[in-house]
Amino acid sequence: MSFKSQRIRARARFGLRSLVAGILLWPAVCLAAPDPDRIAVYVDQAKLVKLPAKVSTIVVGNPLIADVTLQSGGIVVVTGKGYGATNFIAMDRNGEVLVDRQIQVEGPSDQLVTVYRGVERESYSCMPICQRRVTLGDGDGYFKAAIDQAGSLSSQAAGSAAGGGAKN
Repeated sequence: MSFKSQRIRARARFGLRSLVAGILLWPAVCLAAPDPDRIAVYVDQAKLVKLPAKVSTIVVGNPLIADVTLQSGGIVVVTGKGYGATNFIAMDRNGEVLVDRQIQVEGPSDQLVTVYRGVERESYSCMPICQRRVTLGDGDGYFKAAIDQAGSLSSQAAGSAAGGGAKN
């Protein structure tokens, strides 16, 4: 057997072993733990995150994507406002960076049905029955109508609560 054919066989064995190792390790890579420096939150939902108690200032990279509100004891409320990724930086009173974390805002987790009428979009939450749901990206008319209805209902509820409720 020549030296050249030995090299070819050695490379073939190495390639086969690499392929087998890749196939065997693939499930472990796919099931790897989530990134601890990334906070995943759904749009229009909030998540509580514990930070060091020394945090005094929070800076958000893009406040159109997420809002981060500092509470006492180092708790922050991360609220998803728009789709995408941004970051926040937490600093102490001296301006020292304590935390720099990524925020990933994802689409709704409920059973969402999207209806397109030409270029206009409407969203419905279908758990257990389909009801209007205002979602970022809905058409202007649909979005405004749903917001107006919610505002009217909220005003009526606030008015009846302020008036002491119904009288007999």
